[in-house]
Amino acid sequence: MASLDNADSQVYDSVKTYYGKVLASSKDLKTSACTAASRPPAKIMSIISQIPDAVTSKFYGCGNPIPLGIDGKDVLDLGSGSGRDCYIAAALVGANGSVTGIDMTDEQLETARENISEYADTLGYQPQMRFLTGYIEMIQEAGVPDESVDICISNCVVNLSPNKKLVLEGVYKALRAGGEFYFSDVYADSQLDEKVRTHDVLLGECIGGALFVDEFEDMAKNIGFATPHVLSATHIQIHDDELLQLVGQTKFYSITYRLFKPNHIPLDITADQQVAAVTYHGGIEGSEEKYVFDADNVFEKNVSAIVAVDTAALMAQSWVAGFFTFKSLAAQGTVAKQATPTAVLMQRAFEESMACGSSSSCCPPKSAESSGCCPPKKTESSGCCPPKKTESSGCCPPKKTESSGCCPPKKPTESSGCCPPKKPTESSGCSTLEVLNTDNDKKCC
Repeated sequence: MASLDNADSQVYDSVKTYYGKVLASSKDLKTSACTAASRPPAKIMSIISQIPDAVTSKFYGCGNPIPLGIDGKDVLDLGSGSGRDCYIAAALVGANGSVTGIDMTDEQLETARENISEYADTLGYQPQMRFLTGYIEMIQEAGVPDESVDICISNCVVNLSPNKKLVLEGVYKALRAGGEFYFSDVYADSQLDEKVRTHDVLLGECIGGALFVDEFEDMAKNIGFATPHVLSATHIQIHDDELLQLVGQTKFYSITYRLFKPNHIPLDITADQQVAAVTYHGGIEGSEEKYVFDADNVFEKNVSAIVAVDTAALMAQSWVAGFFTFKSLAAQGTVAKQATPTAVLMQRAFEESMACGSSSSCCPPKSAESSGCCPPKKTESSGCCPPKKTESSGCCPPKKTESSGCCPPKKPTESSGCCPPKKPTESSGCSTLEVLNTDNDKKCC
């Protein structure tokens, strides 16, 4: 493994200073990049509520890159920071699985390590959880053997690396065949200028190191990963005027990707058959009735779905295979849904973010069924556009006042025509949600 050069060391020093010294908590961030996470599934929300406050208060992330159904698996977290995602994974893998976090920031590692005993009392067993000091470009040197990991996760960290190719190569080596890199990170819709890529605050805020999305996907495939699958995309907002001027017209997104390491085991599914029938049989706690594989493929329990043969083959060779059955089909006019290009998903996320306006940092994506917190867009028929987020509301409109003449009562009814529904609808147009820490002022309704 190549050693660090001077330029790389300068980036590391900048990042370590920002996360170890400058930021006291996630409240100090200047953009939504490190907090642009939609509401996690109810199962994970329940786990987060049991994690020590010292761990959650120093959490920085741009997504929810922790798959369900990983009992007994071996998980690696790149850039584990204070350890929040590792603590979540430890509860999901159970006593028979293991979780390894790797980070280069001493202050964050100290927090992660010193709360394990307290968390073990909460879990009722001693988790197989460890935190290694090291660089994510050199995970083997840090103590992670090749082909020892089922699932690698990472939350808004790869962008901080000055050598992302080394990161992906290390992950590929660490994964077992059929394993995956399931992670959220920040990407740009164009190449970044030098002044953006070298700006200390933009680097620390996960903006300066964002890869052009096309460049990243090509890099992953060249290393050996299967075609990347996008799980979700969220537009990132920059709140600081000076930083906004620096980035110009470039738009940034938090994207959760699934990168699978091919298994190459023999299958009954062949490419010339073009499509396959895939059936989810349940068994994943938290996804009992429905499993979201990516932005295009959502499987209802015990309902056969037509899937492109390459996607079916990838699933059949991966760690999720045990929850599904696969059957090849002759084409005969049957057409599987084509994968939506990443650029299209990004544009949709941007449009939804703009529809939300300044309150977008408080609105979950359309698919976040459990969020129940995003008001619909103003329409001519309703005449009732909710006001911006206030300290008292969290993110829902305040109670009716004499001046507004249009705000909903405490308990909305179907006939009010003015109150945001408990669950977001297709017309909600909201795309991002501030990170849900345990402190009350960060929660959303």
